[in-house]
Amino acid sequence: MSVFQEERPLSNLFRDLMTETKILIQQEMQLLKLEMSQKATQAGKDVGFIAVGGALAYAGLLVLLCAATLALALIIPGWASALIVGLAVVGIGYALIQKGISDLKTMDPAPQKTIDSVKETKQWTTNALN
Repeated sequence: MSVFQEERPLSNLFRDLMTETKILIQQEMQLLKLEMSQKATQAGKDVGFIAVGGALAYAGLLVLLCAATLALALIIPGWASALIVGLAVVGIGYALIQKGISDLKTMDPAPQKTIDSVKETKQWTTNALN
């Protein structure tokens, strides 16, 4: 008689199912921890690149604004050119801030993909047990 033809009590099957489910969940949690650790390390490096790039881009922007002010000062007084460039930059910044605030207000903070996945798993489990 092969292992697959052996008859086992239903209680043993359920006990084995519970044990294997527990092991599976533990392994999934270990995998999750490892994956999140790796992703956090990579994200830290990426944030560093973004910070340095952002600082350099900001410095470049300041130089360009200075150049625009000096170029405009060839036509009108320096104080007026600085005022015009400053107002333009403030206006653009204000528009970007308002867009960000508006987008944040309409964002749904719920992790919808995770919620959907849990619902699907629950439905699959319910159907499998029936």
